[in-house]
Amino acid sequence: MQNSFTYSDIAKMIDHSLLNPGLPAKELEDGCLLALRYNVASVCIMPYYVRRCAALLAGSDVQPSTTIGFPHGGHHTSIKLAEAAQALKDGATELDVVVNISQVRSANWEYVQGEISELSAVCHDGGAKIKVIFENAFHDDATKIRLCEICGEADVDWVKTATGYAATGATMEDLRLMRKHSPSRVQVKAAGGIRDLDILLAVREIGVTRVGATRTESILEECRRRIDAVAAVR
Repeated sequence: MQNSFTYSDIAKMIDHSLLNPGLPAKELEDGCLLALRYNVASVCIMPYYVRRCAALLAGSDVQPSTTIGFPHGGHHTSIKLAEAAQALKDGATELDVVVNISQVRSANWEYVQGEISELSAVCHDGGAKIKVIFENAFHDDATKIRLCEICGEADVDWVKTATGYAATGATMEDLRLMRKHSPSRVQVKAAGGIRDLDILLAVREIGVTRVGATRTESILEECRRRIDAVAAVR
């Protein structure tokens, strides 16, 4: 028995998600501290709490991240840009941006490409990274492929499956499609349904480098248990 991963390999795939609108401030703070204890990749938190999140994570390599145009994507581009500017000012280093789903479904590719390109430029000019959320439940494969192409042209950092608020989240079929049709420099994030270590490992095999997760503690405790079990039989 041998694991093909280290604890850090798995922990640094996880964006610990604190986006449930009912979470009180105490649970947001506790979630940031949990992310620090488990040394995950980032905390993806409600925009109003980014400044506090960044302060709590200061001095660590856990990144403060937040959402833009979340969860429906229908904000005017100017509002999304203002959200991004505020998030960067507050200390966010990664932004998860929802596409304008209506414009995507209208095949208004000029609008979609313009918005993604503007947001990508703002993020990169601010020293941050951008993840573009497709919300795949609403799109056919041809549309998802076109979004991958646009994101590659806009030089985004990740393409992402879902917000977690639509009918479906990350599927293996979508993740394979997104990995196949995105340039190698564009990473893939799975969100919506990453509930245990086995699912995380399965998407990792496809080439996914980040996942959004609320069950971070249980996933990483299971990771540690398996690593310890392998070490015990050596």
